[in-house]
Amino acid sequence: MLFRPLFLIVAGCCLVMDAVGADWVRFRGPNGSGVSPDSVPITWDESENVKWKKDLPGPGFSSPIIIGEHVIVTYWTGYANDTGQGSLEDLKRNVLCLSRDSGNVLWSQTQDAVLPEDTYTGMFVQNGYASHTPVSDGERVYVFYGKSGVLAYDLENGRKLWEKSVGLNLERRGWGSASSPIFHDGMVIVPAFIEDEALLALDGETGDVVWKQEVPGYTSNWSTPILVEANDVTDLVLAVPGEVWGLNPANGKLRWYCEIPGSEDARASVTAHHDIVIAMSGRRGAGMSIAVRAGGKGDVQNTHKVWQGNNVSSVSTPVIYDGRIYLVHRDVVTMIDLDTGRRLKQLRLTGSEAVGTARGRNRRRQTRGGPGDTRLGGGDYSSPVVAGNKLYYVSRGGDAFVLEPGDDMKQIARNRLGDEGEYNSTPAISNGELFIRSTNAIYCLAETTTSL
Repeated sequence: MLFRPLFLIVAGCCLVMDAVGADWVRFRGPNGSGVSPDSVPITWDESENVKWKKDLPGPGFSSPIIIGEHVIVTYWTGYANDTGQGSLEDLKRNVLCLSRDSGNVLWSQTQDAVLPEDTYTGMFVQNGYASHTPVSDGERVYVFYGKSGVLAYDLENGRKLWEKSVGLNLERRGWGSASSPIFHDGMVIVPAFIEDEALLALDGETGDVVWKQEVPGYTSNWSTPILVEANDVTDLVLAVPGEVWGLNPANGKLRWYCEIPGSEDARASVTAHHDIVIAMSGRRGAGMSIAVRAGGKGDVQNTHKVWQGNNVSSVSTPVIYDGRIYLVHRDVVTMIDLDTGRRLKQLRLTGSEAVGTARGRNRRRQTRGGPGDTRLGGGDYSSPVVAGNKLYYVSRGGDAFVLEPGDDMKQIARNRLGDEGEYNSTPAISNGELFIRSTNAIYCLAETTTSL
């Protein structure tokens, strides 16, 4: 069991809605749910239902976010852009703002990397230098670049407002970091698990530290927190190695915790339906899943745990829809009853194409695994999302599957864009449009008869 920290204190807070209208302002959209009421295209290819495509100057695994007419995405340049490496001194982190109507560039900003940085070898190739998804409060864009810090930009013109270092530690195995920031009550909550074994809140206007939590054991954590309301109280909930925690988002103090037996690290993020939090772990074919009710105090193992199961979701975060949990692991979709944890149905995705590009082959040679490797959840990092009443999932190789959820869960489409990059980010959904990002390009998909 992890050492439980003492926390600094700050002023109180109130819950702020995570999305503005139909915006998709953080990793996995509204409060990390991955669910949108909007209907988006079911079928597409290089020309069908592609509103626009924008080539990216460099790769990245972070997911896009959508705020009004702005599409935000991060990437890296200068080093290890493709199969060549070059010099780490040339590494740059970049944020790009596009028009959601046309895909044209509205503004872009580049940041020098803080060195030393992980070299582009081993399992770090599975992560890269742009894996943290940005977050926005509707006025500013907040970008987390790991050891290169947190930066705030004006949403309209891209002017840099402030930057803050949140730690310089390297991941001990060279795997890098990927946890994404969230925004709540005027604060940017930054999961600097790798960089400083810490979770901290920064003032959104100034970048000043509001509170900071430090605890040994945060390393081996690539998950992103969510906010859960229970009994008129808001908990900041996150997965940590071996446990799920509920914190006070106003001051970072620990309110409750629940053990996840057998969990060695935290890769998939928690998700929730009302006050029921779902956490899953998985590694080397074994895993554990739990449902725990938020709003408790202290150890809630015997008071608030709803069920415990052996469902596996290594990197990909499950999605909850219509009383069921859907997770994807090694090309198999598992449907689980939310109330009981009982496995209802499993479906193997069909028609998948392996990554056969030069980039994919080189990465397999460079790493211990690579695409298709079972060490990291079958090599696929994207999480499933729900749009309208359909479930969408994009594999690393670029296969985009569409499923009909429910009792008769079935695959109804498999789409490809012809892009030979890798697809590690989770799609974004806003106002009837689906945004998919690869290491090469970002696409806006919508019902349209116009061809590119």
